[in-house]
Amino acid sequence: MKIAIISDTHDNLNNLRKAVEIINSSGAVHVFHAGDFTSPFTIRALKELKCPLTGIFGNNDGDRILLKEKFNGSIHNQPYITIFNGRRLAMMHEPFLIEALRDSKHFDIIIYGHTHEPVIKTDKDVLIINPGELCGWLYGRPTFAMIDLETMRGEIIDIS
Repeated sequence: MKIAIISDTHDNLNNLRKAVEIINSSGAVHVFHAGDFTSPFTIRALKELKCPLTGIFGNNDGDRILLKEKFNGSIHNQPYITIFNGRRLAMMHEPFLIEALRDSKHFDIIIYGHTHEPVIKTDKDVLIINPGELCGWLYGRPTFAMIDLETMRGEIIDIS
């Protein structure tokens, strides 16, 4: 079972549409967005997803009330904690709690964004993922991540 992880879309609808197309063709069953949608109009591209989306607010998300409304309440404050397909997952935008969450031994997967730099690593039996920047504004490399929940392996997908 695959899930997709995106972050830091920062209103780049072209890259978001490319990612949605790849995610839809991958068979992913859920998308997690680690913040910085930026504007509510990103729903235009994300409504094309063939699977549900759960997101959190990032530091650049402007109209949080309208974002929450447009996404039918599936965007949350951080940190967001859930169990998905038997995997304990924590998601935040800024990486300020990674070590504490990892050391708590309560999570299988920790997702974060904010730095715009892609990271996939296993640290103390926890899969830690930053999908990078889907917008491509900062580093010029638009990326997102896919995770296979059965094998607990992730990969960075470059859409440039």
